[in-house]
Amino acid sequence: MHDSLETPSAWVARWAPLVTRGPVLDVACGGARHARLFLQRKLPVVGVDREARALPEGMTFVKADLEDGSPWPFPGQRFGGIVVTNYLHRPLLPTLAAALADEGVLIYETFMVGNERFGKPSNRDFLLQPGELLQAFGALTVVAFEQGTTEKAVLQRICVIRGNAGSVRIDA
Repeated sequence: MHDSLETPSAWVARWAPLVTRGPVLDVACGGARHARLFLQRKLPVVGVDREARALPEGMTFVKADLEDGSPWPFPGQRFGGIVVTNYLHRPLLPTLAAALADEGVLIYETFMVGNERFGKPSNRDFLLQPGELLQAFGALTVVAFEQGTTEKAVLQRICVIRGNAGSVRIDA
């Protein structure tokens, strides 16, 4: 899926040019590899995670546990981009869709059923079912969707835009 935890996901890097305004929300940002990508693109970035880890200068960090039942830490806020990789908390999916601004771009990539043969995550609660991201975000304009086996994982990926994507140029 990626060469290291420091290198942005190829999927995110591929669709990042569609994100033309911020702020960009990096969900479960970890070491902020995707935040760095969007900061390099001169966009404001907000990262959210349970703990801060070597975060880049210029990034806003919000410490929050998105799974403990606490309220969404960004009520009423809309994002020009939302990035999620290697993370799945199903109750959050509608919240992410609602937090996307008009013409905002959501880029999501995580593991799906079948990944258990590659290792973790192997718990089916943390693996998407076939077509699940399409079902969760299908009301938005789908730019790209993939699911299947790579050399190292079984993945599902989606890139969606809120609103009309007719003016979006795709050089991918």
